[in-house]
Amino acid sequence: MSERLTEPLLTHVDALRDAALTPSARDAALRFVRDSLGVALSGACIESSRRLQTLWCENGSNAAGVWGSGRRCSRDQAAMLNAFAIHNQEFDCVHEPAVVHPMAVVLASLLTEADERGGVSGDVLLRAVVIAVDVAAAVGVCARAPMRFFRPAMCGALGAAAGIAVLREFDAQRLQQTLGLACSQLSGTMQAHLEGLPTLALQIAFNARAALTAADLAGAGLEGPRDWLEGSFGYFSLIEGEHASAPGLTLIRGATRAIEQVSHKPFPTGRAAHGTLDVLTELLRSGELHADDVDRITLRAPPLIGRLIGRPLRTGMAASYARLCLPYLASTCLARGGVGLDDFSPAALNDARRGAYAGRITVEANGVEDDNALAPQTLLVRLRSGATLERTREAILGAPALPLSTARQNAKFSHCLDHADPGFDADARATLDCALQSLAAMADVRELAAALQPPAGG
Repeated sequence: MSERLTEPLLTHVDALRDAALTPSARDAALRFVRDSLGVALSGACIESSRRLQTLWCENGSNAAGVWGSGRRCSRDQAAMLNAFAIHNQEFDCVHEPAVVHPMAVVLASLLTEADERGGVSGDVLLRAVVIAVDVAAAVGVCARAPMRFFRPAMCGALGAAAGIAVLREFDAQRLQQTLGLACSQLSGTMQAHLEGLPTLALQIAFNARAALTAADLAGAGLEGPRDWLEGSFGYFSLIEGEHASAPGLTLIRGATRAIEQVSHKPFPTGRAAHGTLDVLTELLRSGELHADDVDRITLRAPPLIGRLIGRPLRTGMAASYARLCLPYLASTCLARGGVGLDDFSPAALNDARRGAYAGRITVEANGVEDDNALAPQTLLVRLRSGATLERTREAILGAPALPLSTARQNAKFSHCLDHADPGFDADARATLDCALQSLAAMADVRELAAALQPPAGG
């Protein structure tokens, strides 16, 4: 019988909560907190976020802030809105080996909890984030079957539950109860992904609330299933099906924390499309490719890629569908030289140029047997002349093996703030930058939470 993950995982959380973070782990946590908050400020301003803010912020509570909106509401509703904003534009970071967006549920839950409670230092928050991402990724990397349930939301909730337990200084027993109670509330189906619905980000929101509720219940003395992970009806058996504990054990026993293995997203699309978009933008910039010369594009990639983004372009499709539609994304890249937040407005989605190449773009499996692999990917661009341009990516841009440059990270952050509330003017951006730069030494992260709100009347 293989070694279980449950007990070593709980021991790992207990050990890490009292240990100083390595400089590399701290730097990675700071980097992805900044990235996630930038994405959230942009995501807070799209139509679906505004609708949810109107729906959930009318209860008179002002316990916690809804980032980028100038609103406050109950802790649970603020956490849901903040989680939704992080994920609703497909621009948030991802732990590729786990196929988990680790910061969406985690950061929304932890920073909203700290905003309500007060007195949580930046050092404590960062440590809780690192622990939470370790838990989320350690569970996620154990999966060996294609996703049926929405792993980013579910693993995110398990990680967030552990992080909240750390913030509340729960002992080992309460930690275990929190995780069992979180597992009992997990939700999220890949059907929402298949149909390209905003429900996908709602599932992130539901699980942010679940993590907080689990900690509340454990704090009140209620018990959750003890064998929540590897029991006969635990997470692995019910949710993932085929699994192996060894990858999770390797992750938690290694010197490198999972937050250091996380990938930036350079484009606001499904991660599976980034190899294609990176190659196309490179070829266009270099002058090796002109859009009018394209006859056919073929992407050869692991089977997960076709399942995630191989869907056909549709007339009248929603932005949430288009972000996961390679024919639209590649066609947009050819028409505009890249893909950004502006490419999912109603006008952009109805622009005939964005679909001009859609029928010439196909996805083929490349023989990789790992159902959770995102790479390698090979893009073949056949030109009207009969020549073929071929590029292979063993790692996708933004991954630790092919990192996004500091300049591109900054450009992404600025791009997100350009789409945030108009109140984020130069002064507001300077205040936010200052808060982010001083986060590790911050006495109370409410200072950061306050900087995430546009100035009154702005």
